[in-house]
Amino acid sequence: MRPDEQPAAPSGQWMLGSKFTISTIGLMCKSFLNIFADTEVHGLDRFLQLLHKRENVEGRERGLITVSNHVSVLDDPLIWGVLPFSLFQNPDNMRWSLGSYDLCFQSKALSTFFTLGQVLPTHRIQHSPFGGLFQPTITQAIRLLSKGPFLHSNDPPTPPNRSLASPDISDPFSSPHMTFSTNGTDTFPAPSAYLSRRHAWVHIFPEGRVHQEKEKTMRYFKWGVSRLILESEPCPDVVPMFISGPQDIMNEERGFPKFLPRPGKKVSITFGEKLDVDRVFGDLREKWRKLCAQEEQASGEALAVGVLNDRLKYSEEAVNLRKECTMRIRAAVLAVRRSRGYSDEDPKVGFAETYAIEGSRSEGKKDDGSIVRNE
Repeated sequence: MRPDEQPAAPSGQWMLGSKFTISTIGLMCKSFLNIFADTEVHGLDRFLQLLHKRENVEGRERGLITVSNHVSVLDDPLIWGVLPFSLFQNPDNMRWSLGSYDLCFQSKALSTFFTLGQVLPTHRIQHSPFGGLFQPTITQAIRLLSKGPFLHSNDPPTPPNRSLASPDISDPFSSPHMTFSTNGTDTFPAPSAYLSRRHAWVHIFPEGRVHQEKEKTMRYFKWGVSRLILESEPCPDVVPMFISGPQDIMNEERGFPKFLPRPGKKVSITFGEKLDVDRVFGDLREKWRKLCAQEEQASGEALAVGVLNDRLKYSEEAVNLRKECTMRIRAAVLAVRRSRGYSDEDPKVGFAETYAIEGSRSEGKKDDGSIVRNE
């Protein structure tokens, strides 16, 4: 295979394992929501219309981002139990999500399970020096939303020497170079390497932590979501969501047996309307393109999709673009929240400074009565 080629799809064995994993978990979530919860869904029909239009991978013209508040450790995959079972049979049209490396990828078995379930290993900055906005997993998410090939000379190199203890779960039936590393020692399949994953669907919880609060307010959004919107080509479709109820199924103050979800709770899942991304983010993306063009002209070479130099990471202009983009996507989720009858929140809860007193490692019950989990 030439370096500029992409294989059509992962191996049949790998796809069979992925289909089995997604279908099994999807059926469990669907059964729980239908039998053991009082579930109401809003806006599902229009969201399903969007997904059905995306069934033909070759016909996709852009990726899809869904973004929502985060209220429990079960939010993903539980909320996808409202989708028809037939969708679980097609992993190429199901969501990719970001999962905590220190919780989901600490053994070969867990790593294989979550990777087959289309979860990307994400380092949390509170627990790992490899966390943050520019980790390789964000590059993978950007490329999933875009169209390849992505084999460029300025990609982050895959380290040749890996620890024997690291969770090497690359697809054993694919080429060995179709992988990426999150920390320089581990190895994971690079999902964006395959044509069948182009313009994929990525779900993200920008709060970055579980937040349980009686007024259903949201924490500030972290900037990772802005990278997905600014850097993916073309701009993905964006569907904001708002969820309520999983915080009662898995409340952070629940007693024994702590590992079991609580039945009989009301769950509400609302899919907002697809945003007009050109209207909402077009000016920001144009400024981002100009900034990238300046850097490429200065260096004399094109930047690979999802790969940034220091100015594109840390300059004031780049930081301000991410801030504004993040506030706009948060406003879109707030609009969905408002559509469910919740009153407007205090504007200060949307700023990181409001939560600075918690400390980066702080979790548990706060002075305002909210509960935070570093999830």
